[in-house]
Amino acid sequence: MQPTPAMPATSPGQTIPLVAIVGPTATGKTALAVVLAARLAEVIGCEAVSADSRQIYRGMDIATAKPTPDERARLPHHLLDVVAPDEAYTLAQYQADATAAIAAIHARGRLPLLVGGTGLYVRAVVDGLAIPRVPPSPALRAELEAILAADGPAALHARLAALDPAAARDIDARNPRRLIRALEVCLLSGQSFSEQRGTRPTPYRPLLLLGLTMDRSALYVRADARIDAMLAAGLVEETERLVTAGYDWSLPAMSSLGYREIGAYLRGEATLADAVQRFKLATHAYIRRQLTWLRPDQRIHWLVAARPPAELAEQAAVQVHALLDVEAPA
Repeated sequence: MQPTPAMPATSPGQTIPLVAIVGPTATGKTALAVVLAARLAEVIGCEAVSADSRQIYRGMDIATAKPTPDERARLPHHLLDVVAPDEAYTLAQYQADATAAIAAIHARGRLPLLVGGTGLYVRAVVDGLAIPRVPPSPALRAELEAILAADGPAALHARLAALDPAAARDIDARNPRRLIRALEVCLLSGQSFSEQRGTRPTPYRPLLLLGLTMDRSALYVRADARIDAMLAAGLVEETERLVTAGYDWSLPAMSSLGYREIGAYLRGEATLADAVQRFKLATHAYIRRQLTWLRPDQRIHWLVAARPPAELAEQAAVQVHALLDVEAPA
């Protein structure tokens, strides 16, 4: 067997080629990354860096659609299972860890693939988001959590709108985690959250963003089928194990899609059928939000996710060969 070709090791100031595979949930991003890596093996070895804000949690495998052991064996993945479900992990930490992982992959002479559907994680890397460095305040967060519990996320959004209208326009009113963080930055720093954001130069040149999309109704059907498969794979049992291990329902990790809805079933607040239906409808809403986030980015080269992975990988490989300025193998 011929050794996998390698890219030259990076030196200070040198640019780093980066391929990002993005798109809404259930479009097959991991599958494409694995098949693409195999397709590129004669030209360059690849390693993946996850851009998924829920796959960072250990023990939360099924509802997060974490890459399987087989997929990880075929394509090394980084930034999976980073922290326990009760540990904090900020966007700034992710940005630093992903930046380091990408640099290390390039230094090994391999091509980094940034793979995931968390838009803020992707932007933190490829656009070098300037992230406010205000440290978390447990006391203030407890105060804001109390407002959330009493009056719902709309109350937090209204308060943010009064302090920072620009941030309130950008942040989904149904996302309490981001609302709390924006309020925390405003209140502790005395400056608006939006003023402390922006971008900074990155080393990712050339950069290729590949997006997976498909007819929305067909994607909903695919997402629903995946949820049924998650139930068959033991999602209820996995959720029970997390609770038995002492992870409280109030943790941000436990509010993730799937665990939140199955939690309602386990607490006797819904039947299993109702919980699964809620999970599916919430996933549809999440898909819509992901598309709203991604579609304005004119840099993304969109691929039709309904096509077979091998065909998608062939299309993607053509663009990667152009990115690296190498000829495809005969």
